[in-house]
Amino acid sequence: MDTPIVDTLPPAREIPAAFAASVRSWWSVGEKQGAISEERLLRRLPFYRPQSQPSTPNNDGPIVAHSSRVTLDNAKRYLNTFSMTSTSPSPNAPPPTVVLHGYGAGLGFFYQNFPALAQWAGHRRSSVYALDWLGMGRSARVPFTIKAKRDDVAGRVAEAESFFVDSLEEWRQKMGLDKMTLVGHSLGAYFSTVYALKYPTRVNKLILLSPAGVPRDPNYTMPSREVTDAGDTTSTGSAEPATKAKVDEIRAEQKAEKRQESRGRKILTYLWEEGWSPFQVVRSTFVWGPMLIGKYSSRRFMGLTEEDTRDMHDYIMNITLAKGSGEYCISHILAPGAHARLPLVDRISELKIPITFVYGDHDWMDPEGGKQSVENLRQAGNGKGRMYIISNAGHHVYLDNVKAVNDLLVKELDRQDS
Repeated sequence: MDTPIVDTLPPAREIPAAFAASVRSWWSVGEKQGAISEERLLRRLPFYRPQSQPSTPNNDGPIVAHSSRVTLDNAKRYLNTFSMTSTSPSPNAPPPTVVLHGYGAGLGFFYQNFPALAQWAGHRRSSVYALDWLGMGRSARVPFTIKAKRDDVAGRVAEAESFFVDSLEEWRQKMGLDKMTLVGHSLGAYFSTVYALKYPTRVNKLILLSPAGVPRDPNYTMPSREVTDAGDTTSTGSAEPATKAKVDEIRAEQKAEKRQESRGRKILTYLWEEGWSPFQVVRSTFVWGPMLIGKYSSRRFMGLTEEDTRDMHDYIMNITLAKGSGEYCISHILAPGAHARLPLVDRISELKIPITFVYGDHDWMDPEGGKQSVENLRQAGNGKGRMYIISNAGHHVYLDNVKAVNDLLVKELDRQDS
């Protein structure tokens, strides 16, 4: 059943800067606190209705939002779901949009994108959903196991992918949806594409934000930058169609970063390559964990208000320190160097739907794979592939330049492809 939430939420703790504060934060972590931390982010939305405040026809605007757990075929499996639905749905509305987070993240990361998506849903009288992948965020933390042998690469990849995409398909059936537009970030974009390959009749279009697993090796993707790069969430600028010159500029920056890789970053890369989950490393530090996460939160969300930064830190801390599950997919999906064992660039041409690639101009995902994918689609007869670069943004494009990404999302959702 859903975790009950109190009417008045306590404020998030200060980000721990000392050992004693880290210990107190560590003791507070749990399922209930995780639900509260997510609720803080969602209650920023004026159209959100907590469980304690059921919606009524008299007080709802064009959109109403709520959270729920959607139980899958196995009663022990459920997906944490945030729904933004039209209060006057139209039978002619475009397919609902489903927003899917990246590796080890959660739906709360998109709290600044929800207002624009809700406005789109209200205007088009459609729906927008955001999910936590099975084994991540606040979805069921079920055991993640792979039966294929280590040298059976195709078998390992297929099992790992199925864990996620088959649970998404079960969710779609439980929700009674016919087709969906999938908006995925990073590993969520990878799984969105794999879902479309496996269930092509169920996807209307794909919007891939800094997708993982696209290019072949060698490439300049640097996963260690996730925990070392700073993020300025106050960035402005626009989304521009990708040009060869811009892609080359991003790759040159990535190449320079690789040359200057610090010893600490090399250790992070080594652990990644050895199959260690970054969250496993943090959990292994026990009471020091909240303080380590705090260093990441303070750097990653430096452009947010103090309250928003604290709330995001509390949210990230609770989903990071939860029981390990879906995070263990990483070494089966990605090979050393963080490139896909079965790169999407070699698989994506099978798709006949519109596909939009989006990268930040300071991204650590190599955009060459997106550029080549658009070309492969074109050669296969699909001219509905396109690619954009978001200015003043890194890997978390939707956080780093909120307005540019929101404007682009609405534009792409509304685009009529013949």
